[in-house]
Amino acid sequence: MRGAKSAKWVAGAIVVALAATACGGGSGDKDKKNASGKPEGYVSIDVGEPQKPLIPADTNESLGSYVIQSVFTQLLDFDAKGEIVYTNAESVSTTDSKVWTVKLKSGWKFHNGEAVTAQSYVDAWNWYANVKNNQQNAFWFSDIAGYADVHPEKGAAKADKMSGLKVVDDTTFTITLTDKVPYFNYKLGYATFAPLPKVFYDNPKAFGQKPIGNGPYKFESWTHKKLIQVAAYDDYKGPNKAKNKGIQFKNYATVEAAYQDVLSGNLDMIRQVGPTDLPKYKQDLGNGAIEQSYAAIQSLVPAFYSKTFKDIDPKVIQGLSMAIDRDTITKTVLNNTRTPAKSFTPPSVKGNQDLGTDVFTYNPTKAKQLVTEGGGVPDNKIFLQYNTDGGHKEWVTAVCESIRKATGVDCVGDPKPDFPTDLEARDNNQVKSMYRGGWVADYPVNVNFLKELYHSKAESNNGRFNDPEIDALMAVGDKASSLDESVKAYQAVEKKILEKMPAIPLWYYRINGGHGKGVDNVQVDFHGDFELTGVTVK
Repeated sequence: MRGAKSAKWVAGAIVVALAATACGGGSGDKDKKNASGKPEGYVSIDVGEPQKPLIPADTNESLGSYVIQSVFTQLLDFDAKGEIVYTNAESVSTTDSKVWTVKLKSGWKFHNGEAVTAQSYVDAWNWYANVKNNQQNAFWFSDIAGYADVHPEKGAAKADKMSGLKVVDDTTFTITLTDKVPYFNYKLGYATFAPLPKVFYDNPKAFGQKPIGNGPYKFESWTHKKLIQVAAYDDYKGPNKAKNKGIQFKNYATVEAAYQDVLSGNLDMIRQVGPTDLPKYKQDLGNGAIEQSYAAIQSLVPAFYSKTFKDIDPKVIQGLSMAIDRDTITKTVLNNTRTPAKSFTPPSVKGNQDLGTDVFTYNPTKAKQLVTEGGGVPDNKIFLQYNTDGGHKEWVTAVCESIRKATGVDCVGDPKPDFPTDLEARDNNQVKSMYRGGWVADYPVNVNFLKELYHSKAESNNGRFNDPEIDALMAVGDKASSLDESVKAYQAVEKKILEKMPAIPLWYYRINGGHGKGVDNVQVDFHGDFELTGVTVK
């Protein structure tokens, strides 16, 4: 099985999460360490500082999600083709897409020995959704009946429980939605739906620093901005039981520094090789080099509250899109490691389509024409915000140069020192013009790349795009009679989004990472996630 991403926003030029396949494993021997300080039997991977405390519904980026996915397991996951595989759930069923019945596998326990029950899920979801708890991913529970009572648009919560959640017995609960949602079971593969033990409610703040989950690994330590360490959980009941003794998530200031540690044997796996090392990493790593497409897309996202894009004519954004020479940049700067985007969704998700447009095709003449027809860019200047620890500087510079040459609009990079700082600027409406957006599938349906980014109330809509027509079209898709009809309805949404331009798709992601000689069985899944539970130590 494969791990769904708990974190949507991608930190690096590529993204990777945890989870995976296998059986076996055990807890690490912390007294035996190698020269790099890693306990015997553990594996290591480059992962930076999470933006938030380690609480499933408050993690919305790719760094914290690695740890969340190792410590927690939700009801289900996805296989290599993006199809559902049950983990903590025995089944998730419905007859009308509105009332869903969840049956849990028995015998599951949290790492402190507490049983994982239906109540564990219901209590957690009610807490996550409550407006007073200010969880980034609360919106993910908005389909459930009673959400408006615990999370009103204004004011305090009117209730502390959603009426749509009912415990039947220790291993059974029901979910009643406000309206039918044919793809709701796919959403349950996102780690924000993970359960919580009772001890969480005693002190959520402290729990976020030392989480207790039900996943394949138990939390050990967190040295902020340096290292997070987890150990294999011996009593784990899922199909992805760890084959190693633990994981070290190591923080690096640059991808180049991480790459050098792989070469020297001080790091086992690197999620993405930076532009500087792309031309030679296959030769350096040999059989350890990994190149694989996956369900993710890179884009430029306008901040519609900014002076640059407030009340902008979409023609201007279409013109900026046509000013970007994606073919040349992906072939040269990115060394043929990306595929130019032709839509707002990647090819491997349900509902990906050919939009039949030239908006993503380089055409400097038409680009300048559209920018002019749309009234131009205020002050004739745009800033592209990005995190410097993710290997983005080179392509951001190339994109700006392409825009400048084609349209005469001045374009400069706006670097932030690390991914958390980048995210904080987005969350606090401090983006000057545009930011680099990288999005990986939480579930393999086009909805995930459209609703979660461009619905007016979506938490990850950091550009603050707000269009009632788009929201209304999404509501049609949500109430469709089947998954196929919902996917078709969202294809219509995507065509309308093309007219509105809430973002500029750049290219589809590809894993270009690898591992050193000290580990084996390193696989990458549908999400671009390294399947860490299956990695073995030589």
